[in-house]
This record gives sequence, structure tokens and C-alpha cells, in this order.
Amino acid sequence: MNKELAYWVATSAISGVGTQTFNYILKKFKRLQRFWQVSDEQVRELRIDSKTKDSIIEFRKKVDPKVYLEKVYEIGIKVSTIPDRDYPANLRQIQDCPPVLYYKGTLIPADDLAIAVVGSRAATIYGRQVTEKLVSSLVMSGLVIVSGLARGIDSIAHRSALDAAGRTIAVLGSGVDTIYPPENMRLAEEIVKNGAIVSEFPLGFPSVPSNFPARNRIISGLSLGVLVTEAAVDSGSLITAGQAAEQGREVFAVPGPITSKMSEGANKLIKEGVHPATEAADILEILDIERKQLQISSKESPLKGKPKDKTQAKILSVLDGEAKHIDIISRETGLTIDKVNSALSMMEINGFVKNYGSGVWGS
Repeated sequence: MNKELAYWVATSAISGVGTQTFNYILKKFKRLQRFWQVSDEQVRELRIDSKTKDSIIEFRKKVDPKVYLEKVYEIGIKVSTIPDRDYPANLRQIQDCPPVLYYKGTLIPADDLAIAVVGSRAATIYGRQVTEKLVSSLVMSGLVIVSGLARGIDSIAHRSALDAAGRTIAVLGSGVDTIYPPENMRLAEEIVKNGAIVSEFPLGFPSVPSNFPARNRIISGLSLGVLVTEAAVDSGSLITAGQAAEQGREVFAVPGPITSKMSEGANKLIKEGVHPATEAADILEILDIERKQLQISSKESPLKGKPKDKTQAKILSVLDGEAKHIDIISRETGLTIDKVNSALSMMEINGFVKNYGSGVWGS
């Protein structure tokens, strides 16, 4: 993957190239380095909209992928792509996971035990109190807190996690070099030391309302479940709750005063069937956290040595610690696609390889 990294990052930075278009390009060219080498005429033949084709052609003229990646590293930003080992496992499971994540801080296996805490930007005293109480208890139970660094409940959730000596992850609707709102700059710096700030948006990308639905799917995608602590009926956190349900995540809501407009959204969710949460135990039991903690702590180390089967050993030798598309594995081993597919399936069962989706496999 190292040889491809610069091309993944640069491709993700092209205006108009979202997850769907990125995956289309990857499937067509197998290696993104090839995509950067084809002629403008070949770009014009792609089955994508004309505006995006223009963006691709213009961007390729101005940007050298390797120089672009160096610029990212120079300002202290890290990147993680779907085939990388540090790419969040929960996020990889969703259908439209971002091909590239930009981040500051650290991404670690313990982040698999995460819950998103979201709610209104105009938090009431009640909203603050229940968020602080629940987040503190969840952190002490070993959960990582994910939120969106917005004003109100998001900021309270991050701050409460840090105050409880826990980890927290902030998902931005801008590039990670553009903190919004600006008054959360100091909070963001603390999060970097005790978690991460992440984004799928490239450097310099501004925070605009149209980015938030995409950001919200990452908030829920990183998490085992979503907790809405306080929300009005028009709160964006209800969108996050809906996306979580679509992703197969558990959704929780804190019941609030029936006289408060700021609790109407959370109360509505409960009436529609989400789990009511009045204490951390309500969440921990449904998420089966104790069992998941045991699974993470007892994960076996990668297998040593090589497979006994000659075909499998040949494939492992070609992968050599990288992630490659199955077509490339077939070409480099001289084996048919069917034979490679069969061998990879057995190798996955035995722990020699991982399936990253879209035909990409890694050792």
C-alpha cells in the first residue's frame, strides 16, 4: 500500500471525488497510480459527471501526489486508508466508509469500543448534567467517546471524557487543519493528546452545513452505538441517529422533561423505539461491552511463519505486508482469479490475510 498511498490521498482531495466516485475509479484502474498516468481523453471516457472530470484533469495538472502527501505530513497530519491496519475497524464495516481519513492524534484498537454522544448545540442545564454524568460513567467503563466538536452537547461530551481521563475522538466537517468553531481550538489540542481529531475532508476544506451529513455518518460509523442526550425535533443529531440505525448500530436517547422543546427530539426517538438510557448500565448491557472487551484483550497475535499450502505461500509472498487488489495478486502470482479467490478465503479463515473489501486483500 505504501507505493499507492500518495495516489489515494491525492485522489481523495480532488473536488467532486467522493466515496462512490473514488471506489469507481479504484475498481476501474486497480491501482490509483495508473489513474494518475492515463490521458485526459481517458478521463473524459469515465462514467462520471462532466464537472468532476474537469476537476480531475485540472487537479492532475497542478498537483504532484507525492508532494501533496509530503505537505500533509509537514503540518503534522497523518492519513489512514481502508487497507491500513490503523484504519478504524468499526468504520470499515459501513457501506460508504471514506477511502482516506486525515487525522491528528492516535487511532488505536481500543477505539473499537466507542460510543457516539451527540445532541443540541444549544444545550440546557439538564442536557449538560446528563451528558457529563453518562459520559463520565461510560469512560470509567472503558468506552471511547466520539462526537463532532460542535458547540453544545458535542463539546460537553468531549470535555467530560477528558475530565474523566478517557479517550475521545472528534469528527470534523472540515479539514483537520481547520478547527470549527474557533473557540474549540484549545479543546481540539487536548483531544489530540488523548485521542484524535479526524476528517475525510482534505486540507483547507471549510466547515459548511452541507458537510455535516457526511461527517455524521462517520461519527456513527466509528461507534458501536449513538447516544442522543438532548435534542430538539430539528436537531442534526437525529440525522446521526437515523444513519446509525441504517448502519446497524444501536441508538439510545435520554428522556427529558416533556415541557422542554430541547428534549422533544430525544423523547420522539424513544417513542419510535430507540433504547431509553438513564444510566450507563442501560448502554453497557445492550452493547454487551464486557464480552467485546474480552474479545479485544484476547485477540491472537498474527500467525508466524508461512502457510503450508504452496499456492497460499505464493500469494503471501506477493502481498509482502501490503494490500493489493485481487486482479494484481492474480497477475503477479500467475494464478487464475478463481484459484486466488479460493486460496484467499482459506487464508482469511486461518488468519494469514484480511479482506478490506472492494477486492482488496492484505497480509
